[in-house]
Amino acid sequence: MQTTMYLTRHGQTEWNSKKKMQGHLDSPLTDYGMQQAEWLKERLENVHFDAIYSSSSPRAFHTARIVSENRPAQISTLDSLKEINMGLWESQQIDHIQQQYPIQYDHFFNEPHLYRPTGHGESYSELLERTIPEIDHILAEHKGQQVLIVTHRITLKVIMSYFLGKQLHEIGGMPDIHPTALCKIIMDNDAAKVELYGDTSHYRE
Repeated sequence: MQTTMYLTRHGQTEWNSKKKMQGHLDSPLTDYGMQQAEWLKERLENVHFDAIYSSSSPRAFHTARIVSENRPAQISTLDSLKEINMGLWESQQIDHIQQQYPIQYDHFFNEPHLYRPTGHGESYSELLERTIPEIDHILAEHKGQQVLIVTHRITLKVIMSYFLGKQLHEIGGMPDIHPTALCKIIMDNDAAKVELYGDTSHYRE
């Protein structure tokens, strides 16, 4: 019995365009971010979803609403699908973070097993412990069905690392996941096959 998960990141936000960190804080989708979500909606228009899940962050939920427009499935929002909590970095400019915390910043993107948050944030291990049980629960709830999950850049990389059999120290070497990039995992019993990773072929320019 095959279960299919489609996973995506939210569309571009105002803070993405201004090069600010978001994490658990939020900023609205830009016009371009909404356009990215529209492109993904069109790409998936012939795919039936038995369930749709979104991070409870407004930027992810807004993306999910656009992508799922005119579909009967309701969107379930989950705190466990939110972005990694970045502590004191949230709402700060990326270049400021690089100057103030160069080692931690390098660890965040390149050496995730060494990364420790500045302030009350989360480590990558804590993010894994928060998200993977939720994904396993979703899979158990929807055996033999097709599910859409809308989440965030680092959260999605961590989820994909789990299904690709990557260790924590290998996550930094994984390709980036751009706004509304599409991932697809097919579960056949307990075996996972990754069919898409960070695919942006629906982009129009």
